[in-house]
Amino acid sequence: MKSLLMSAVLLAGAVAAPAQAKMRVFACEPEWGSLVHELAGDKVDVDVGTSALQDVHVIEAKPSLIAKVRAADMVVCTGAELEVGWLPQLIRQSGNTKVASGPGYFEAAKQVKTLEKPSALDRANGDVHPDGNPHIQMDPRRVLIVAQRLDARLAQLDPSNAAAYQQNLTNFQNRWRAAMVRWKAQAAPLVGRKVVVHHISWVYLWDWLGMQQIGALEPKPGVPPTSAHLASLIATTKSANTLAIVRAAYQDPKPADWLADRTGVPAVTLPLTVGGDAQSKDLFGLFDSTISKLLKVAK
Repeated sequence: MKSLLMSAVLLAGAVAAPAQAKMRVFACEPEWGSLVHELAGDKVDVDVGTSALQDVHVIEAKPSLIAKVRAADMVVCTGAELEVGWLPQLIRQSGNTKVASGPGYFEAAKQVKTLEKPSALDRANGDVHPDGNPHIQMDPRRVLIVAQRLDARLAQLDPSNAAAYQQNLTNFQNRWRAAMVRWKAQAAPLVGRKVVVHHISWVYLWDWLGMQQIGALEPKPGVPPTSAHLASLIATTKSANTLAIVRAAYQDPKPADWLADRTGVPAVTLPLTVGGDAQSKDLFGLFDSTISKLLKVAK
């Protein structure tokens, strides 16, 4: 009888005990939210602060975003001052010291070597980032390095699930490395091809694929295209056997279409991040779609 009573007490205690709360992660951009899903699966809850249809340089620090940062155990963002106009405000107003610095604050760009790091800063040159071009998500080699560092950070913050994070990283690395080989083979016809871009968001993709950017619709980074600047690009775009005029889903299509009409070079919208088109449902889809769209205009 005594044994039965003890069992009942233990069972009641187990039912009443609160389940251990999952770690909460706030990802500034969809690509990092997708990477956290790959590495953590159902071990964490993820809030993504922006979408592919937004310019992440200029996000409004809304109360809904502040609330998500307040609830977070970890913030995962690009860094390199990409979010300098809004993320510090979110963290400050959230009052969440766990994600203000230290292990709870993770910058992807700090994990890899960045390109286009200026030797001197001059705002007359436009929206130039002192730590280099922040759009590192368009290089799968750098994404792999970020995945390894991010996985270690997840395990540090949530050691009870460290084995699961390690297994997920192994699975991701195996699939990612196989995909990189496939993407590089598919993209062989793109080597040496030239492109004009709306904003300098693609330098890591061109570097990886061996392509060349010959112009930008923005006269300076972050400065909207002007009629005079667009007109100055016509001769170069026509004479260089240019493959495409590239823009992201969130950008105004008119400048690219204007130049396309006057040069015969097709304008193409690339996803830039997860959610940028129907195929880009995750990081694998992002590169599948990007390469497929570039190959389509190369035919």
